[in-house]
Amino acid sequence: MVTEVQATPPEKKVDGDRIEVSVVMPCLNEAETLPTCIKKAKKALNQLGIHGEIIIADNGSSDGSPEIAANLDARVIHVAEKGYGSALMGGIKAARGKYIIMGDADDSYDFTNLGPFVEKLRAGYDLVMGNRFKGGIAPNAMPPLHRYLGNPVLTGIGRLFFHSPCGDFHCGLRGFSKSAIQSLNLRTTGMEFASETVVKASLHRLRIAEVPTTLSVDGRNRPPHLRSWRDGWRHLRFLLLFSPRWLFLYPGLLLMLIGAVASGWLLVGPRVVDGVTLDIHTFLYAAMAIVIGYQTVIFAIFTKVFGITEGLLPEDTRLTAMFRYIRLESGILVGTLLLVAGIALSIFALSFWRATSFGPLDPSRTLRLVIPAVTLIALGLQTVLSSFFLSILGLERH
Repeated sequence: MVTEVQATPPEKKVDGDRIEVSVVMPCLNEAETLPTCIKKAKKALNQLGIHGEIIIADNGSSDGSPEIAANLDARVIHVAEKGYGSALMGGIKAARGKYIIMGDADDSYDFTNLGPFVEKLRAGYDLVMGNRFKGGIAPNAMPPLHRYLGNPVLTGIGRLFFHSPCGDFHCGLRGFSKSAIQSLNLRTTGMEFASETVVKASLHRLRIAEVPTTLSVDGRNRPPHLRSWRDGWRHLRFLLLFSPRWLFLYPGLLLMLIGAVASGWLLVGPRVVDGVTLDIHTFLYAAMAIVIGYQTVIFAIFTKVFGITEGLLPEDTRLTAMFRYIRLESGILVGTLLLVAGIALSIFALSFWRATSFGPLDPSRTLRLVIPAVTLIALGLQTVLSSFFLSILGLERH
């Protein structure tokens, strides 16, 4: 729930149609630094000659932050649902500007230098990210863990997974077109909101630009709300969940490849490598790798289809084209063929047992038939059941 506090008398309000830039600051007990941030943002808007507004998205402050903001003629939006992302989404929804610039209210970001952001937005970019590594990080402004491990690693993963041009995924100072950002259907309520914005903008192929910005020492006397390991894991988890290819597809294909190569190598008989004999036990693990890898690839398809259906991921033209030809019936057919092959191989293996009057068998010989048979049966059942489940997910869309 979002409610607004009347911050300025009606005669001081700027017509909403004329507001170009809304500066949105999430706030939770920022009384120490909030006045400085508001004054800096106002100064920047005035110097740039921009009709703008300052919005404080308060998330339950108890230190008088809303009253401070209201006295400085900022609009105060009360956001009941807790979380960094919730506060920002409440502020974005209430913003009346064509463009929005968001930044933390801890006085670590330079609100006096909003010109480069506005310039890029006016040039037609949908998202303009600040880059602290290009603009400069003051001594002690960023913990070494964040500067040399957390930010570079998570940014590198984001660039790899989503082909994003951003070099600083977690910069808290960024600008965007309100219409473009609302089209992304942002949902995360916590700190991972920062990643979701960049990820979805990249997936939806929005125009993204970067401008250098600086990071100063946090002006507050209390610890920041950010929790390094907890929030770092939430960002990493989000990146993985939004990339079925890297979470499921590529590992699954790799497992299947390793399993298939090892199975083919061991199918003819035992192998000796540097004095170590690899036999049916290794063969069994190789077959397991094929089955697990296949199921992991299917999980990638499940996740992709569910994400598209729920609006979490954009439409994938390649997936849509593939499922014009691969339907429930074709999946059942392929699965049935695998089942039949596995059952036939099992009957063939049974004939060897019958030849010994169902007596003792040589495992090294018979399991080279039984293991592939069981693998084919498992793959066949997985294919049939997965085809039905994908059909339930609504994969047969036109």
